[in-house]
Amino acid sequence: MIDIALKIGKSVQVKIASMKVEGLKGHLLVTFFCSFSALAFPVKSVNAETLVKFVASGSFESSEVLLHAKLYKPMGEGKFPAVVLMHGCGGWQPSVEYSLKSHAKYLVKQGYAVLNVDSFGPRHIVSGKTCGSYQLLREARKYRTSDAFDALHYLQAQSFVDPDNVFLMGQSNGGSVAIISSKESTERNYGAGAPGFRAIAAYYPWCGAFGGSRVTLGTPLIVFGGGQDDWVPPEGCERVRASGADYQVHIYPDAAHSFDLEIMKQRYYGNLVGYSKSATQDSRVKMTAFFNRHLTPERNRIRLSRQ
Repeated sequence: MIDIALKIGKSVQVKIASMKVEGLKGHLLVTFFCSFSALAFPVKSVNAETLVKFVASGSFESSEVLLHAKLYKPMGEGKFPAVVLMHGCGGWQPSVEYSLKSHAKYLVKQGYAVLNVDSFGPRHIVSGKTCGSYQLLREARKYRTSDAFDALHYLQAQSFVDPDNVFLMGQSNGGSVAIISSKESTERNYGAGAPGFRAIAAYYPWCGAFGGSRVTLGTPLIVFGGGQDDWVPPEGCERVRASGADYQVHIYPDAAHSFDLEIMKQRYYGNLVGYSKSATQDSRVKMTAFFNRHLTPERNRIRLSRQ
């Protein structure tokens, strides 16, 4: 049952109540409140999962794109540090959505607001199509880097977000976007004079996204890979020599690609993918610790005072 109320004017307010959301492990009952404006859709109530939309700065096939995202935040009053989540080349497939939601719930418990961005749905890209095409993967890295910074700027405009403490995490193709976003040159091109990401986490990315074996980072970066990943082997990230910011690589010997998706190990486009509980849990702990370490001093003081 969905009840919708619309108010037409300078903005459109939408209330979606009592929506049954099906997931891999049952369902939950949530209430959404969104307020839509011309360029962004500010949020009225965001203690639960909330659907938001904002305009992508770059066009796609000559058309304007309205990005979709799911927003989560801790209970209570902000300002909160925040994390942008970017899916992989399969888009919001059920297992990917479940994984990203699990990451979001974990981060919210650590005191972070979270924005989970859908780059493919608004562009009408069929689930999984991008994974089998080098050209589509290359194109996605470009427009999704814009998406990442659009999400950053969207969060920085929210009253409950600390604009100086926004982070980024990406899976697979989103992890490649995370690598690109960490580079000093990217921050100059997309920063728009505002504070950039405080730190970035890349899950099983294509290490070629660095563009070479030596790179200057503008943002601290932590990379997680699987030792059994035969799609985008993580050893390339180990060989990178980075300067300018903190750089770490963690490889889980028994983990495959997509190790944080709760699926049995299998072949996808000929590549080994599948779940590793230990790698998922350990990477979340390490990612959060990395983000906490790179909070601004004042924000970290507030975090410690609440423990």
